Amino acid sequence: MATYAIGDIQGCFSSFSHLLEEIGFNPARDQLWLVGDIINRGPDSVAILRWAKQHEASLRVVLGNHDLHALAVAEGFVPPHRSDTLQALLEAPDRDELLTWLRHRSMAYGEGEYLMIHAGLLPQWESEQVLDLAQEVEAALRGSDYRNFLAHMYGNLPDRWEEGVRGMDRLRVVTNVLTRLRVCSADGVMDFRFKGELDKIPDGLMPWFEVPGRKATDKTLLFGHWSALGLMMRDNLIALDTGCLWGGQLSAVRLEDRRLFQVPCAEQEAIGKLWPA
Repeated sequence: MATYAIGDIQGCFSSFSHLLEEIGFNPARDQLWLVGDIINRGPDSVAILRWAKQHEASLRVVLGNHDLHALAVAEGFVPPHRSDTLQALLEAPDRDELLTWLRHRSMAYGEGEYLMIHAGLLPQWESEQVLDLAQEVEAALRGSDYRNFLAHMYGNLPDRWEEGVRGMDRLRVVTNVLTRLRVCSADGVMDFRFKGELDKIPDGLMPWFEVPGRKATDKTLLFGHWSALGLMMRDNLIALDTGCLWGGQLSAVRLEDRRLFQVPCAEQEAIGKLWPA
């Protein structure tokens, strides 16, 4: 048995299929950990969702911002972005089954020495606290009132963590941290505008994983979301969004020995050159 963590797929099903061939994936033996943004902007979100649903027993999936956005669009709470490629999913005969399956995925997943998220963590959060907070959002997404959560999910505030925050503000800040965070201040005030490379981060901000005194250092963190960051492999940190959608590569790391596997973006799936604006 082998466990492979895979970066943002974003509907690039052909590249994903090539990567599975490269690693010799066997669903009866192996597990895939998908770090979120499995759909949208690439050409075949329907195919990846159908494949993932069929192979659910072999997968661990956390939700990314594009996955949540698809759910909100499907419910009519926000219009599609100009760059979205969700129409085929919205018109699919099995759309309700696929979207329900997606809505029941995790916001964070931990096992052994690893903790998987889509985007980031705040410096105040302990590893176990991350999973507890993720479960609060998961309960909102999976419950009978999930449409109310999706209707009020968007927004940049609160932009920091306060232990006493409750209600939708609490769910929103947790969702933003886990699916949108790239940079913040030393005391954990989040900034969602910056999407670029490390050497271009504005003064007063830093990557969330380099904040001094960050508490969740007892686990190796797996994440994606930040294509301009690219592949990063440290003792307690593995960043896996290598910009497949932007003409980069789709990456997998075998967790047992941290061997890296990569395939180039399939020509028909790239929507631009590295990196997004």
